[in-house]
Parts: sequence; C-alpha cells; structure tokens
Amino acid sequence: MASSKSLRFWQAVTVSLMVLGYAAYYLCRSDYSVALPLILADMGRRGIPVNLATIRMGTIASLGVLAYAIGKFPSGGAADFLGGKRNFLLGMSGSVVFTIVFALGGGLPIFTIAWIGNRLVQSMGWAGVVKVTSKWFSYSSYGAAMGIISLSYLFGDAASRQFMAILIAHGVGWRGVFFVAGATLAVIACLNLLFLKESPREVGLPEPSTNPTNVFKEQGERHTPPGLTGLLKPLLGSGVFWLVCFLSFGMTIVRETFNIWTPTYFTQAVGLDAAAAASSSALFPLFGGISVLAAGFLSDRLGISGRAAIILYGLVFAGVALFALANLKFGSSKAGPVLLVAAVAFLVLGPYSYLAGAIALDFGGKQGSATASGFIDGVGYIGGVLAGNSVAQISVAYGWKGAFIMLAAVCWLSGIAAAAYWVHQKHMAATELVSAGTVL
Repeated sequence: MASSKSLRFWQAVTVSLMVLGYAAYYLCRSDYSVALPLILADMGRRGIPVNLATIRMGTIASLGVLAYAIGKFPSGGAADFLGGKRNFLLGMSGSVVFTIVFALGGGLPIFTIAWIGNRLVQSMGWAGVVKVTSKWFSYSSYGAAMGIISLSYLFGDAASRQFMAILIAHGVGWRGVFFVAGATLAVIACLNLLFLKESPREVGLPEPSTNPTNVFKEQGERHTPPGLTGLLKPLLGSGVFWLVCFLSFGMTIVRETFNIWTPTYFTQAVGLDAAAAASSSALFPLFGGISVLAAGFLSDRLGISGRAAIILYGLVFAGVALFALANLKFGSSKAGPVLLVAAVAFLVLGPYSYLAGAIALDFGGKQGSATASGFIDGVGYIGGVLAGNSVAQISVAYGWKGAFIMLAAVCWLSGIAAAAYWVHQKHMAATELVSAGTVL
C-alpha cells in the first residue's frame, strides 16, 4: 500500500514537471505565430509589400516545420538509447539559445537560421516525454496519462499565447516577446534538471508493465534497444504503423496550419487587432486541451478499437466544420469564425494526441516508444511543412476560403485511412475475445 501511494505521488510529480516543461517549449514556438502580425508590420515599414512579406515568413515557417520533422526521426532513437530526460533538457536549452538569436536578428537570413535551429532542437522534447512516460505508467492507463501530458502542448500553447497577448497589449514589441519567452523557458528547464526522474527505479519503486502487444513482444520491457536494426525492423515492418504515420501526416497539416496562421487569419479576415487576435487564437489549443482530456480518459475505457473510432469521427466532423468556415457568411460577426476555429480544435486535437502518444507507447513499449513517437511525429511534420508556404500561397491566391476548403479535403482523405485503421483494430479486438474464450 505504501509503495502504491509513493508511486502515485511520484507519477504526479513526474507528470507535473513534464507538463510544465513541455508547455514552456511553446513559449519559444508560439512566439512566432503570435508575433507574426507585428513582424509583418515591421517589414512593411521597411518597404516590403505585405503579400511578399507574408509568403517569405510563411516560407520560414515551413522550413522550421521541415527541420522539426527531420529532427523527429533521430531524436526518438536518441531518447531510446540515451534516456528521455536528457533529450527533454537538451531540447529546452537549445531552444532558449535560438530564441534569443532570433530576437537579436534584424533580417530574413538570421530569422531563417534561428527559426530552423529552434525547431530542430525542439524536436527532441516530445520523444523524451514519451520515453519517460513508458517507464512510469502501465499500458492500461496510457490514454489517460498521455492525455494529461498532452495538455502541455495545448493548454501550454493557450497560456503562452495569452501571456504574450498581455505583453503585446502593454506595448511590448515582437523582440521583447521573444526575449521574455526565452528567459521563462530557461527557468523551467532548471526545475526539470533538478527534480525530474527518468524512472521509478531512481526513487526505489518498481516500474509498471508495458503493453504485451507491442511490436517487440517481451523485449518491450527493456529500457535500451539491442541495436539500431533491432529497434527499427519491428516498427518499420508493421503496415499498421505506417497507416498511423499517414494519419499523422494529414492531421498535422491541419494542426500546424492553425498554429501558424490563426492570429493572421483573425487580423486579415475577421478584423481583430493584433492583441485580440493573439488572445482569440488561444481558443484553438484551449478547446483542443479539453478534447485531449476527454479523448484520453475515454479511450482507456473503450478497448482496442476505441481510439480508432474517435479518430475517424473526429476527422469526418472536422471536415464539416472547415467547410462551413470556408462557405458561411458571417457579416460583421467576429464570434462565428472564432467559434468554428475552436470547434475544429475540439474535433481534431484529441484524436491527434493519440498518434505520437498512447498509440506510440502501444507500438514501442519501454524499448522503442520514443522511436515510434519520433517516426509518427516526423512523418506528420513532413505534412506540416505544407502549413507554412503552401497555405500562404493558397491564402494569397484564393483567400482564406480556399485554404479552409483544402483543409476540409485533407480531413476527409485522412478519414479514409482512419476507417482502415478502425477496421484493423476491430479485427484485433475480435481476435483477442476469441483467444480469451479459448483460454477460459
């Protein structure tokens, strides 16, 4: 009993530190989106036409997402071989450095180098989180545990945007926003350095068991893979794993589009000022966070096919909301577009959180969960590259209506993959029932 209470206490401490730490990553990620209208205005004052500036900054955003995607692949393996805490802290410290460099820069070359560097090192963070989680939680609670931890990139994003909106409303320029974001992340990195534990073994407690259906079977309980081939072959040889990667590709396009462009859409199309746009953009991660909590706890109770069903329904109805956002006439109302953006968040982000979280843990266990997460996220962010330059090009050529119609199509195409994944999971559930009946 005492051991169980102690484990729950340390699980709460571990989750709290990772939520705080990964939320702080978003101070140095959402700053680009929040400050973008101010940066575009600054470029305009220097004689750069707004459409050209928008496309150039969209290109930088795309390059940053590409760097983040590329970094995801090696960062997962690094966490599996070297440990999750180390990955987590290295990502934080590197992000602080590049955020300060961006703020000190005054032109596109420094902006580009600093933002690419920032997103590259930030790719280490989530793999570290997943690796630590694999050692602290039983597979029966993966959904709830990762649901709570996933609040870090949603409520953390929302809180970061609100915090930076307050700074802007009080007259802080875009450089000041970047400096404050970097300093805050540095403080939180120090807290994690001092108090985060890699495994229950560090405090004399046993580790919970991993999912027995992981691709490594009984070897999934090992902390460190036997080698690179032994790590990659079981994962990359699974067709279902690649199906999940495809889902990540489509859903990341939607998520990253709103992460980058929501404040700009609210200023250009809805008519909000920069501070109000930053504040309203926080509704996207806020409603996403509510969705993640609900989806996480629900999935642990719906069995094997539950997550697949939630992903499928979320994508279908998100496509409907995006089509409405593209075609409804809102007149002078500012509430309608804002609420539909929040609805998209609720429908997409809960299901999205499964992919590189609970589903990656199911695939990889303690041995390869970070690599599974890294590949799923990496493929996703390759799709997310399209959210920068491509969405900028579409919005300039066809308006925001064209951009939202494209996103609706992405949701419905991804829904086809979600249906295939759901059928596979239903078959697995039926097979498990037959096996259980045979044992009985």
